[in-house]
Amino acid sequence: MSEDKPTVKTLPIAGIIFVPGSAKQYETGSFRSQRPILDAKLCTKCGMCWVYCPDGAIFINQDGMYEIDLRYCKGCGICAEECARKAIKMVDEEE
Repeated sequence: MSEDKPTVKTLPIAGIIFVPGSAKQYETGSFRSQRPILDAKLCTKCGMCWVYCPDGAIFINQDGMYEIDLRYCKGCGICAEECARKAIKMVDEEE
């Protein structure tokens, strides 16, 4: 392959990924219809929300608590579904 990127005609059927992507490169939270609200009193810090968040929008703050970075959260609700204690609930964005 030459140093130039291949064209559609020269790409193999499966394609090529030149650089791994990450949603962290882009603030993607501006188009959600719902947002997660975390109740710290119910949170057991199990980390399941962090494990399942497809956008990497959940992190541990300086106090050791999980926090949701709404700049990256798309509002999919996976974190709320995976939380066994129901410490995360989804609310309409207007609220």
